[in-house]
Amino acid sequence: MIIAVLVAVEVISAFETSMVYAAIPTFIAEFHSDAATVGWAVTAFLLVAAASAAVCGRLGDMYGRERVLIVLLCAAAVGSIVSAVGDSIGWIIAGRAIQGVAGAILPLCIGLAREHLPASRVPVAVAIISGSAVAAGSASLLVAGVLLDHASWHMIFLVAAVYAIGAIALVVFVLPWRRPTGTKETVDYVGAVAFVPAIAAVLLGVNKSTAWGWTNPATLGLVLGGVVALVLWVFWELRTTSPIVNIRQFSNRKFALTMLATFAISIGPIGVTTMIIPIVLQSPTTAPFGLGLTPTNAGWLSFAGSMFGFVCTPLSGRIAAAVGARTSMLIGSTLFLIGNAMLFVFHDSVIGMMIMVITVSVATAFAYTALPNLLVEAVPEHSTSEAAGTNAVIRTGGSGIGVSIATMILASTALSSGANTTSGLTAIVVMLSVASLAAIGFTLLIRRGKANAA
Repeated sequence: MIIAVLVAVEVISAFETSMVYAAIPTFIAEFHSDAATVGWAVTAFLLVAAASAAVCGRLGDMYGRERVLIVLLCAAAVGSIVSAVGDSIGWIIAGRAIQGVAGAILPLCIGLAREHLPASRVPVAVAIISGSAVAAGSASLLVAGVLLDHASWHMIFLVAAVYAIGAIALVVFVLPWRRPTGTKETVDYVGAVAFVPAIAAVLLGVNKSTAWGWTNPATLGLVLGGVVALVLWVFWELRTTSPIVNIRQFSNRKFALTMLATFAISIGPIGVTTMIIPIVLQSPTTAPFGLGLTPTNAGWLSFAGSMFGFVCTPLSGRIAAAVGARTSMLIGSTLFLIGNAMLFVFHDSVIGMMIMVITVSVATAFAYTALPNLLVEAVPEHSTSEAAGTNAVIRTGGSGIGVSIATMILASTALSSGANTTSGLTAIVVMLSVASLAAIGFTLLIRRGKANAA
């Protein structure tokens, strides 16, 4: 029952994350915009999610993970309503930023699983909870596709709001509650507040560089200001007693390599693939690339492929329990590399893209479920929420950076008509491949073995 509830709650986080991907082509056409601007509907969510995951992990220790979950689900519902009632891309981005607090749901669910379940069942439980995001993410593409074809884009946000309210009921009436363990550590609100605008400033400056020019004072101000803010943020994190990202933990070799592999896989395939697949599937056949599928048919293709990945999530957990999560991560990263090649070769074939989606879904299942299990192997139980929060910061922040770079590539290489080009797609494939190779390299450096004595 506990696992079922945690899976159901995690679904809203995955739904909030992925549902907008299916609507990107619609938003571009609806608001006469480009991929770089519309991409901020994804980037804003991910950046806020990164900060939320770090702060809310510690708040869960202080006030109880169940209580914090309810607050996050309420915020997710409010953000969905803001996006639903809006009539511009600005309103959608604002609502998505509020929804971003849902990024803390997964680390809280992982902490609850480790809190309530026997140690022997934790690896598979963590794999199932994390892997539910794979299926839920693709299911959200299908639901969003149907709503885009038969209703309007407003409805995808209303459905998300209703589901968030249902998840609140599950946490209140079904999930067992325990007294908060408490902590003497304070919450690093300064670090959380400074992190998001610092990253956003750099990304916005880079995105606008093609339109404004690199010598434009606005471009330089955003990029340099963001870099300075990031440097100051690192110094603050090193000096504060309870940072949102405990940089000192990177002295733990396994922890550091896990975080580096997380960043590589997030800035590449985990973050960008879900964004590029709907664009390839839904772009018209008259464009340089595109299969011309409706949002509904594109959603069905993605959902069917994702089921293969979801089926593999318990397998990934069992491999982690038997020989260590390192093996699962290597399998996932290698499959991502294969999927990148398929995207380049099969982007003009429906059957080929179906095979590619299956490959990437299985890769996501292995990588996504290996990362939390690598953390469980690396840190003691009382540090699980903090480590999972830090990992979520790296993962969601990396995804936001990756999506921003990818949408900038598409916008800068697009034709005057706004159609995306094969050169832009090729550049993204190269970016994904380099990130996958980096993830494989970092994972190979992790020592073999299962959980350590901690």
